[in-house]
Amino acid sequence: MNTSNPFFKTTFKFFVLALAICCLIACDKPDAKFESGMWRGALITESGVEVPFNFEVKDSAQRYIIYLINGEDRLRVDSIRRVNDSIFIKLPLYDSEISGVLLDNKIDGVWTKHLADKDVEMTFYAKANANWRISERVIESPYNVSGRWATTFVSEDGKDTTQAIGEFFQNKSKVTGTFLTSTGDYRFLEGVVDADKLSLSSFDGSGAYLFTAKVNADSTLTEGRFYAGFSHIETFTAKRDSAISLPDAYSLTKLEDGKKLDFTFKDLSGETVSLSDARFKNKVVLLQLFGSWCPNCMDETAYLAQLDKKYRKQGLEIVALAYERTTDFAKAKKNIGAVKKRFGAEPFCLPVTPMPKPPKACRC
Repeated sequence: MNTSNPFFKTTFKFFVLALAICCLIACDKPDAKFESGMWRGALITESGVEVPFNFEVKDSAQRYIIYLINGEDRLRVDSIRRVNDSIFIKLPLYDSEISGVLLDNKIDGVWTKHLADKDVEMTFYAKANANWRISERVIESPYNVSGRWATTFVSEDGKDTTQAIGEFFQNKSKVTGTFLTSTGDYRFLEGVVDADKLSLSSFDGSGAYLFTAKVNADSTLTEGRFYAGFSHIETFTAKRDSAISLPDAYSLTKLEDGKKLDFTFKDLSGETVSLSDARFKNKVVLLQLFGSWCPNCMDETAYLAQLDKKYRKQGLEIVALAYERTTDFAKAKKNIGAVKKRFGAEPFCLPVTPMPKPPKACRC
């Protein structure tokens, strides 16, 4: 081979140049792989505040599974679809989904929640290989917030006040816990005490919550801010109080004297079900009032589904009246069907009218 030949030299130069260009293009080509491991996600509120959370991605034979992580709670999400560099993540409950563009170990997109009369969207982004939630570098704090806190929430316009109990568990800088109210709680919150700032957040496909406050040496929390969903904001203060308690839940709702409990509604098949039906005669009937939009109700449903499996053959009947946010039977049936599938629960009954306003602890 004559390497001194001018034609060979020219051809070789073009070959090397072409190879370099190909390598450069390959190196710069965006990677749309859905990286396994821990991710940090965040939703952006109307006021620009970031509501952070973590999720873990697992890849089993190209079948992706996500676990939303909030404290000790891990919500399994297995309805994930990829189309080129687009990703669609359908949350198993609450009729909501995440959609976005997946490139270079990042997702940019939106979280959409379908309400009865409209869709609500929040900007969403996530980054792989991030196991931190609130702050990547946390400043050691002299404070430990473990225990119970008497808490007062005030609406942004100052007209509504809600009494609650903050119940926290701190290990080094990490904090988990919740806020308890007389109508429910804010479920699994997770965050940190960073210097003198307490931050707790959660996202489960229904509510996107962020609580922040200043921790003081006199066992108080001040400058508290509570962000819920896209635009809801409240302020709060708290004081450590190990003896704090809430009103007895059974005193808040009860059957009027002389009244007899009865109901007649349609089940998911459209068949009318009444408490007076023969199927309930001489049986223990447990009546659940719930909504497919309510996270606290999902905790209750998970428990009742197991109770049903254990005692059904011994004469227990569990009937759930679903107070949905829509009078559209088909839409309500779809949402409740997702709950039934998730927990393996027996058929539910449907009311005729929607829930006018959810309890505060279920607010989205």
